[in-house]
Amino acid sequence: MRTRYRIERRALLTGGAAFALAAVPGARVPLAQGLDRVSFQTNWRAQAEHGGYYQAVANGIYRRHGIECDLRMGGPQMNFAQLLLAGRVDMIMSNSFQALNYVREGLPAICIGSIMQKDPQILMTHEGNGINSWEDMRGKPILVGAQGRTSFWPFLRRRFGFTDEQVRPYTFNVGPFLADRNAIQQGFLSSEPYAARQAGANPRVFLIADAGYGNYQTTIDVTTRTLTERRDVIQRFVNATMEGWTQYMRGENVEAANALIKRDNPEMDDAKIAYAVRVMNENGIVMSGDAERLGIGAMTHERWQAFYESMRDVGLYPANMDFRRAYTLDLVNKRVGLA
Repeated sequence: MRTRYRIERRALLTGGAAFALAAVPGARVPLAQGLDRVSFQTNWRAQAEHGGYYQAVANGIYRRHGIECDLRMGGPQMNFAQLLLAGRVDMIMSNSFQALNYVREGLPAICIGSIMQKDPQILMTHEGNGINSWEDMRGKPILVGAQGRTSFWPFLRRRFGFTDEQVRPYTFNVGPFLADRNAIQQGFLSSEPYAARQAGANPRVFLIADAGYGNYQTTIDVTTRTLTERRDVIQRFVNATMEGWTQYMRGENVEAANALIKRDNPEMDDAKIAYAVRVMNENGIVMSGDAERLGIGAMTHERWQAFYESMRDVGLYPANMDFRRAYTLDLVNKRVGLA
């Protein structure tokens, strides 16, 4: 599914609008060239976890940076890396695993920034059932989906002594959780706990990132060719995106962005969006750690190395893989949006 937001070039080439663009710092594209078009593919249906992109569209931040953003909404059964490598989209939303996979498989793509400093993946159980720590989960059944078994589960298995015998299938339905007060299941910070609370449960949430799981989430990936050939355009897109995320997480004029999210995904409503933004802020999902000093989107060599080594040690990646080819820091860490 695709959602496009088109900006009329003639509106920026006449009168005061053209002057306004020329007067804004960072809008370095000559007006005669109009706007540079880029396409960005999200990894799921529109939601608050994509809010900064919608903010940059709705509040004209991309326009101010000389960009026409073709923001494409994701959905199930889509191979986003394939779309990227086939040239059907300029950039995709991804994570550290995908970037390391490019290196392992010799694919010409690279990660250029990470919106989320913390992966919002969680395990949750019920309050008052005696499961009060990670250690309390040892030996107990845990509902984990197929993707989780090859990402966060090997980390938890090594970190806390979990075993594969604990794993039970998770079908992305909170019904089994609601029916069993001793249940432990995976989820996303802003999704499953909200659904459980709406159904009358009182979930206890364990954020896997807080246990040392260093996966960058909601990253921006681009092919190496596009980055080489359109570097200035990609840099402006990144800067505008970080401005959009800074505004969105601060709650600055977000009404138009939220209206676009609800239009594209009718399952979203104001309560769901407000809950997601609140728990992301409370848990430092976007603004914490390196982002507090380097700006949203921040990444570091040390963080990448630690994550690669942790995944190497559980057998997901080969030893001596050149993990630094998975990313570049050149386009981020510029304190965009920080006062």
